[in-house]
Amino acid sequence: MNSFMSRFAPQLYAVLRIVAGLLFAMHGTQKLLGWPGGTEPVGDAIMKLGGVIELVTGLLIAIGLFTGLAAFIASGEMAVAYFWKHAPNGFWPILNHGEDAVLYCFLFLFMAAYGSGIWSVDATRVRGTTTPP
Repeated sequence: MNSFMSRFAPQLYAVLRIVAGLLFAMHGTQKLLGWPGGTEPVGDAIMKLGGVIELVTGLLIAIGLFTGLAAFIASGEMAVAYFWKHAPNGFWPILNHGEDAVLYCFLFLFMAAYGSGIWSVDATRVRGTTTPP
């Protein structure tokens, strides 16, 4: 049986994609610019690369441009981040502080498979117009 919310699934997926993309991009701005939070930008070259990946893929996911590829790259980065930085501190993500990396990894993996959905640049590019509601 469908829930009463199922009729809004395309719109809710679009909101999820936009919000997750913008939050991910903000992880990149923290690393590269120290914003938000007033921290110093990272100095390590690998962390800067991670910041660039997060900023660029996050923005691409948010606007829905090349979402499948951007989400796949972001998912891979989060898998690497988890196994490189968090897993050595213990098995359970909630204890090794890797739950964000795991959640982003699987969220973006789903987005890579599902695609952009409505309210995206990809939908406009493919159809030539915006997708009707």
